[in-house]
Amino acid sequence: MGSERPVREAENRLERFNADRERLLAEVERRVVARKVSEASAGGDASLEYVLNDVAYCEIRRLEAGGGKSAAIERWRELSRRLLAMSEADKQEELRQLVRHYGQDVVGNFDPRVYKFATGVAPSLLGFVFSPIGSLREGMAALGNLDARIHADGEIDVARACAERGTLIVTPTHSSNMDSPAIGLGLLRAALPPTTYGAGKNLFTNPFISYFMRNLGAYRVDRRLKFELYKDVLKEYSTVLLEHGYHSLFFPGGTRCRSNIVEKNLKLGLLGTTVTAYKNAVREGAPHKRLYIVPATINYRLVLEAETLIDDYLAETGKNRYIITDDEFSRIGRILEFFRKILVHEGSVVVRFGRPLDPFGNDVTDEGESIDRAGRLVDPASYVRGADGEVTDDDQRDAEYTRALGRRLSAAYPRLTVFHATHLVARAVYDVVTRAAGTRDVYRLIRMAPPQLAVSVDAVVDALARLRARLAASPAWGAEHPRLIAQPAGAVIDDAVRGLSSYHTRPIVSRRAQTLQVDDVKLLYYYQNRTAHVPLEAP
Repeated sequence: MGSERPVREAENRLERFNADRERLLAEVERRVVARKVSEASAGGDASLEYVLNDVAYCEIRRLEAGGGKSAAIERWRELSRRLLAMSEADKQEELRQLVRHYGQDVVGNFDPRVYKFATGVAPSLLGFVFSPIGSLREGMAALGNLDARIHADGEIDVARACAERGTLIVTPTHSSNMDSPAIGLGLLRAALPPTTYGAGKNLFTNPFISYFMRNLGAYRVDRRLKFELYKDVLKEYSTVLLEHGYHSLFFPGGTRCRSNIVEKNLKLGLLGTTVTAYKNAVREGAPHKRLYIVPATINYRLVLEAETLIDDYLAETGKNRYIITDDEFSRIGRILEFFRKILVHEGSVVVRFGRPLDPFGNDVTDEGESIDRAGRLVDPASYVRGADGEVTDDDQRDAEYTRALGRRLSAAYPRLTVFHATHLVARAVYDVVTRAAGTRDVYRLIRMAPPQLAVSVDAVVDALARLRARLAASPAWGAEHPRLIAQPAGAVIDDAVRGLSSYHTRPIVSRRAQTLQVDDVKLLYYYQNRTAHVPLEAP
């Protein structure tokens, strides 16, 4: 019963979300408007006219680029024309309406009935539908067997203890649009509380997935909106949620990682709200309202959108594309195929949770107390107080705290990475191929003829054995899937070839007697990239 307590308390908190929603939005509106008015009073470029004009200009450009309706474009042009004649009171009212509008666009929803279905019936149903069924008896035995498909492990006990004491902010890696349901099931498997989370607004176009996201606390993040007012509303909403004890989830990598490399350069915008929320709690006399950041990795045997993502990464123009709207996630049939072909494999998704950190990047004890690098207890409230003991506002200081937290997360992700057979064998094959070709340049490899991309099984076995030995000796680089540890290299290669040839449009690697033929260099590069932080062998 003890392991269920955080989940039960979090459910109660989320169940009252709809009753809290208007109060939360009103608080966001009050804070953002007050801050903008205060900044405008201070002079400079922060005038209300500048803020409103910035919104209108950016919205006009967005709508024109996207073929928006002329009436919508005209609404923003009309606002720009009225600005010169508006009084300060009128500008404040216009600002208030815009903040309310964007807040309503962001805010999530929570339906206890949908949560009950998603955490009760749905996993059993998925376990039944997507298991390899040879008979009705086997099908019935597969009920509830989704546990074998999505596995959760790591520093779960410490995370549970922190959830009982304070509010969790789960910060996983991001490689697929399937990450939201995967991390949700991972939290459920770990008996950790469900979270609110920000999801790209483009994901809500998928009717099946968006139904659950809309009703399970997801709030919409419109990455097309680049102006500061929208970012302020988004950050304030996150801050208010944390202050009111709603467990949250951020993807610090921002968008999905196109290359499949474990993220290093994190986007720290929403992550910075953890420092702000804790500072506000200390200012209100509640330093006991602790916040804990939980790093996590989501590790797939195969990735739903791998073909689109790597094409976008390698394309000259693709590197500048921020939102992909035409990938495999947009097609229900492709998602069903992914479930049928990928989630029939036990442990095909591993969610590994790391040891929690406080908002300043400090480690915490098993009981949730902050400690410095020497292992000494520290009071996190001291980080936001000045020499006189009073809470001080210092944007530069707080930004440095967030950067320090980001560095700790970047260092944790490789250690928490779980390598499937597909990753290990892709790396071993890529190493053998590139050694023979004399280059690791994927663009040059793409231009090579198929015979140049064939390698002997024996050479791959040797390369794989060395790679596994190096990983075992260096835990900071990550670890192979627990199910692989006892398997010989030959069995791991067979498992990987089955995976790499079974789901994507064409095989990535195929076996021909004692030879492995690379059929898709780009996807081989994509899957081996999960090991990119593992140094090359010394010559």
